[in-house]
Amino acid sequence: MKESDFKKATAEDRAKHIIRPYEQVPMTELVPGSDSHLVATEKLTVSFLTMRAGSVFELHTHSNEQCMIVIEGYCDELIGDKMYRVEKGDVIFLPANIPHGAFIRDVDCKAIDIFAPRREDYLEKQREQHPDSTVQFVDKL
Repeated sequence: MKESDFKKATAEDRAKHIIRPYEQVPMTELVPGSDSHLVATEKLTVSFLTMRAGSVFELHTHSNEQCMIVIEGYCDELIGDKMYRVEKGDVIFLPANIPHGAFIRDVDCKAIDIFAPRREDYLEKQREQHPDSTVQFVDKL
């Protein structure tokens, strides 16, 4: 492989494959106290999540597998009937249909959640809250 074998991508090429979610995707309220920049493809959803200090992400289930990467702060994650302190750098795996939620303590907790298959309910919330916005990568398929 040689660098000279490749052309420099145009802005149009870039838009097909690359996005800056914090700048280009509006925040969508998922539940009170938790907002996200949502990016989706045909098969997965990526949620750039901010859970505000003092809030609670109620216990819930969904049919999607989920990996959560804590990138700032911490929270007490509920998985099944156990509580785990998770903090920056931790990766949490949540199998489909397992009850989970979180208590967000004295600082915001920021995380990147990856769901497969994609979270249609989250994308519907994004479309409802931002009707003039596109769902990145999904609406380009």
